[in-house]
Amino acid sequence: MARPMARWGVALAGGALWWWAVVRLVCAPGAGALEAAVAAGGWGLSLLPVHCEPKEQADGTVDARQWVRAWRAGRVGRRAGSAGPVERA
Repeated sequence: MARPMARWGVALAGGALWWWAVVRLVCAPGAGALEAAVAAGGWGLSLLPVHCEPKEQADGTVDARQWVRAWRAGRVGRRAGSAGPVERA
């Protein structure tokens, strides 16, 4: 029981620290690098994938060799010397 409470305490303290930094950046004219670092760090942590799994086990994954075959097939179909698809006016 103590571990979940400790995790919640750390999460709440971190959230309060992040909000303090954001509010200080917005409202206080003297806010500096410390507040910016805390705010950017908290925002960066929110971008981390927390529900990830190995690529081989994920639903809907495609084998990398299939992408290579499709890329090569697209390059073979073009005329030699052309830079890309022909645009028509």
